[in-house]
Amino acid sequence: MSPRLPAILTAAALAVTTAVLSPASPATADTTDISPPGANDWSCKPTAEHPEPVVLVHGTFETMAKNWPTLSPKLKSEGYCVFALNYGGNAMGPIAQSAKELKSFVGAVMGATGARQVDLVGHSQGGMMPRYYIKYFGGATQVDDLVGIVPSNHGTEGVIAPPPELENSENSACPACDEQQAGSEFLTDLNAKDETPAGPYYTVVTTRYDEVVTPYTSAFLDGSDREVTNITLQDRCPLNTIEHDQTPNDPVVHQWVLNALERKGPADPAFVPSCVG
Repeated sequence: MSPRLPAILTAAALAVTTAVLSPASPATADTTDISPPGANDWSCKPTAEHPEPVVLVHGTFETMAKNWPTLSPKLKSEGYCVFALNYGGNAMGPIAQSAKELKSFVGAVMGATGARQVDLVGHSQGGMMPRYYIKYFGGATQVDDLVGIVPSNHGTEGVIAPPPELENSENSACPACDEQQAGSEFLTDLNAKDETPAGPYYTVVTTRYDEVVTPYTSAFLDGSDREVTNITLQDRCPLNTIEHDQTPNDPVVHQWVLNALERKGPADPAFVPSCVG
C-alpha cells in the first residue's frame, strides 16, 4: 500500500475482519473468511519443538489473507501450528472490543490444540492490540511471545483515515483510527505504568522507512532486556528500504520473527540475519 499522503495511514497499513471462532465451535467461522496459506488447520497438534501455536493478528483495514500470504506458510513449513483471524470489522472497531475477540479466538486455538499458551505475531494495530488483551483480559498467562511488526504501540502523529473503498461503506466509522492517534486516551491508558506486563516476552520489529506509524520509534516498548527487544531493521541491514504495509512479507522480518519464536525470551538483539532481498 502506498499512502494517500506521506503521513496518512492507508488501506493496507494497520489491519481486518468478520466473525471470530468461538472456543466451543471453531468450525462455525464465517464461510466467507479466507485463511492465508498454512493457517487454520484445526487438527494441527503442536510438537515438543514448537509447543505454542502461532496466532497471526492483522492490521487496520486488512484481512488475515491479505496480511499473511508469505509469513503464514513460512511458519507452517518450520513446523508451527499456525492460526489467523479476522476481527473488529476491518479492524476499524473499538480496540478493546477487538481484544475481546482475540481472547475468544485464542481460547478456541488452545482448546483445539491442547496448548497451554500461544505465540502472537501481529502487524501494525495487530502488534499493539494484543497488549490490551494481555493487560486486561488474562492474556499475560496465555501468551508466551508477542512479536509486533511495525506496531502502533504509541500511536502515530500522522492522519489515520479509511481507504476509499471503505469510506463510503455502511460501516465506515473507525474508532480504532482515533484510538491509534498519538496521545489518545486509549493509548495513554494502555501505556500507563507498565507497558510490558510480566508473563509474555515482547519483540518489536520496526523500519526507518515506516510512513504510517510515525515516528517509527513510537513502536518501541519500555521494559527490561530480559523481557523486551526493540529492533530496527536497518541496524543490521542498512540497505533494506521496506515500508510499513509490506513488512510482514519481508524475508529479513521473517528471520527476526523466527528468532523470537525459537528461543526462550524475546528476539536476540545480537542476532545477525541474512540481508536478502
